[in-house]
Amino acid sequence: MNFVVSASTLLKHLKSISGVLNTNNTIPILDCFLFEINKNELTLCASDMETTITTTLKIECNEAGNIAIPAKTLMDTLANLPEQPISFIVDKTKHSIKIKTETGDYNITGQNGDEYPKLPKLDSQTSLVIKSDVLANAINKTIFATGNDDLRPVMSGVFCQFSETNSIFVATDAHKLVRYTRTDAKAGAAASFIMPKKPLNVLKTLLMGIDDAVKVDFNKTNALFSFGNVNLICRLIDGKYPNYEAVIPKQNPNKLTVDRSAFLGALKRVSVFSNKATHQIRVKVTGSQLQVSAEDLDYANEGQETLTCTYIGEDMEIGFNSRFLVEMVSNLEADEITIEMSAPNRAGIILPNNKSNPAEDILMLVMPVMLNN
Repeated sequence: MNFVVSASTLLKHLKSISGVLNTNNTIPILDCFLFEINKNELTLCASDMETTITTTLKIECNEAGNIAIPAKTLMDTLANLPEQPISFIVDKTKHSIKIKTETGDYNITGQNGDEYPKLPKLDSQTSLVIKSDVLANAINKTIFATGNDDLRPVMSGVFCQFSETNSIFVATDAHKLVRYTRTDAKAGAAASFIMPKKPLNVLKTLLMGIDDAVKVDFNKTNALFSFGNVNLICRLIDGKYPNYEAVIPKQNPNKLTVDRSAFLGALKRVSVFSNKATHQIRVKVTGSQLQVSAEDLDYANEGQETLTCTYIGEDMEIGFNSRFLVEMVSNLEADEITIEMSAPNRAGIILPNNKSNPAEDILMLVMPVMLNN
């Protein structure tokens, strides 16, 4: 089985799918890329058993067959080659690969391609089509709020909920929550699934610079994302997602509006002086003055900044985890944000004050931390 391919094109395709590979695999063949040839088309595949990505490219070859090639050795070789056509000469019986370049020959020992994990088949699936930029935005705006608790696996992914009127993406770790809604992305019928974090990160990278529709097919166990010449299939998280609507407080009489970048800058500077274990900062609003302060009693460090704001409601003092606030405010794009609060022991809601896209709606919720006065 012999074929010729451009070195830079091959490296570009391998890089795009390499994000799914693990560094410590129990099954040695998962350290390899699967090369599959059929009628002048080369399909490249990478898998970690949970998630599998394939991409295709045109090559010069009249044969058919497959071989598993060690990923690190191959990528390190290609990364150091200048752009040129390279020849692969594959011996299927010995599972050996000879790479011929303009200046040298390289021999790699591969593995039997027939032993590579097979792609799961999707039976009785639901399908929908979503724009690539909508999906990429949804992942970007929610993935940071997912949890890492092995005891609550449903919270370690993003809940994707589709209906005939909109698409909603939700992530929470019980301390913070993000609900991202798009009214310009709809499905033919109501459907939902929980997508794990790792394939979402890989998908986010693959969608960069792509202007294409993404076809999503899913059943109870797997979801398949297809766009361009890429297919990503992953196992979904099994379980019932918590009732996120129940934790969003509906009555928030105290409304604080502040310049987003000024508030973010103050949070970043003041958080340097917060306790390294709790990351606690204090937000105090009196009239049109917003004071952000933090102290670390162990080292007698403290910092505070005062900003001007627009405020409706009673004077208030509330504590937050500065890391959560910084993360959330960083992920909003509006010039001004509104923080809605009801009491120092109730969740605060962060909303963008002006929408750049009328079809987009985003709500962020952050739980307070108890202040020790």
